[in-house]
Amino acid sequence: MPVNRNALIRYKTLDNCLRNKYRQWTLEDLIEACSEALYEYEGIDKGVSKRTVQMDLQMMRSEKLGYNAPIIVVDKKYYTYEDPEYSITNIPLTDQDLGKLSEVVDILKQFKGFTHFQELSGMVQKLEDKVHVSKTKERPVIDLEKNENLKGLEFIDPIYQAIISKKCIEITYQSFKARTSNTFVFHPALLKEFRNRWFVLGKKKPSEPYLLLALDRIEALGESSRIITEFDENEIIHFFKDVVGVSVNVGEVPQVVKLFINHSNAPYVLTKPIHHSQQLVEKNDQGIIISLYVQPNFELEREILGFGDSIKVISPSRLRSRIKERLTHAIDLYQTELNESRIRNFDKRLEAKGSIITNYVYTKKEIGKMGSILHHYRSEHPNDNGPVYAIRNLLNEIPDLKVFLLNRNLKTILSHIDENLFLTKAIFFDKPAQSNWYVTWHQDTTINVKERVEADGFKGWTKKGAFYGVRPPESILFNTVTVKVHLDDTSDENGALQILPGSHKKKLNDDEIKLITGSSIHTVCEVNSGGIQLMKPLILHASSKTTNNKNRRVIHLEFNSLDLPNGLEWAEKFLI
Repeated sequence: MPVNRNALIRYKTLDNCLRNKYRQWTLEDLIEACSEALYEYEGIDKGVSKRTVQMDLQMMRSEKLGYNAPIIVVDKKYYTYEDPEYSITNIPLTDQDLGKLSEVVDILKQFKGFTHFQELSGMVQKLEDKVHVSKTKERPVIDLEKNENLKGLEFIDPIYQAIISKKCIEITYQSFKARTSNTFVFHPALLKEFRNRWFVLGKKKPSEPYLLLALDRIEALGESSRIITEFDENEIIHFFKDVVGVSVNVGEVPQVVKLFINHSNAPYVLTKPIHHSQQLVEKNDQGIIISLYVQPNFELEREILGFGDSIKVISPSRLRSRIKERLTHAIDLYQTELNESRIRNFDKRLEAKGSIITNYVYTKKEIGKMGSILHHYRSEHPNDNGPVYAIRNLLNEIPDLKVFLLNRNLKTILSHIDENLFLTKAIFFDKPAQSNWYVTWHQDTTINVKERVEADGFKGWTKKGAFYGVRPPESILFNTVTVKVHLDDTSDENGALQILPGSHKKKLNDDEIKLITGSSIHTVCEVNSGGIQLMKPLILHASSKTTNNKNRRVIHLEFNSLDLPNGLEWAEKFLI
């Protein structure tokens, strides 16, 4: 039975409504939806009658069109599908449909030899395979790349219709970087597909630059009465000409990119060029050198990185450095991967020895980021601490450090020691070589608190900027953990810490400290950049004078435990 275009629009609209489980649809709602759809697609403004929609629903239920739609009425009022997975778009093709498609395939195959239809060849084979599978019920001969979980595909058709009809659209959009979505009018110019992901190119306003939106980030799409801008067709046609992928820096001049590909991977690049500008520059026993004339962008970097150790950037130098840096960071992710079996007994080792050193807690990228943030702060806050630069109350002064400093590795390590630990102190020290700074043997017996509250066992109150220092009872010190985060390689030559393992069992007086340090062999705590040293505060420690020209930047963190009698009450009253 032939079906006219208006009826197909109504069937598709009713199907979309009945599949929407987030709304209950009365007959009046369905009539209104069909009327709006006909006005949108065909300009028909007289609406749809109640009888027409009722007949449409009956036709969809019947076998006449092959739909057999399981439409039910809930509470004698609301229309829906009994099968929530049903859609008329999922029904099998009829013999008549397959016959028409076969005719289309035969017609298209006649054009395969013509230059203007070269791009059709792959499409014709895909269509022919689909018809073959539907007719014979056999397995597909062609396996198409697909992503069934890809979002936003439902917006392709309305955007396509808007472009060919030269209409603006209203989009609700949330980029990956935005915290909330934003609704705006958009002038669409071109649909773009790359690696099975769809984008739309256009402008928010005629005077603004081009904007590329990912369809999977669109939350809602509707019509707009705004008059669409007139696009420069030459700009649209050549917009993506000089890039791999979709990231275009408008106005940037393309560069010659030279890449070496080893012998085993050379055939893949020669038979499937990275970019249409690809040229073979050199071929030898080791591999090939190719050139591209492109803007270096994110997609080009991903393409290069995808070849792993089979490719090398020869030029330009900036791209070469960028790829080298990203490969270094990739290796760093493996090196900083924690070995759970190794840290499982950290609590017992720390209790027995009083100190543990573990390297590769932070990646070089994290260390670099923290160093950059600290350098920026320091440039705005010149040295007022003497030869050693210090930032007390660090995370209140520079809250942006927290996400890098308290990374997943550190949190995992601390949880293996005591799940009840929480941060009470954070100080940054930069000890330059010229300061010749050192400390004598001592125990850390003071903690930081946010206010002075007289309590049993708390002695020696001192004001330290915005907070107080106090000597707490030994029970609190026993449940305190110090973490020294090293931003630079630390050795004996630049003042590395010296400790006496096992000296943390009790608080010592001056005579006991002198006796123990005079008769014991100390350990030098050498830590690599990105490593940490865990300590119990009562462990005896000291540092020597610097003998080389290397700085020693250290972030000193202190954690206390709630695993004490009245621990939470004590924490709320005292701790920062």
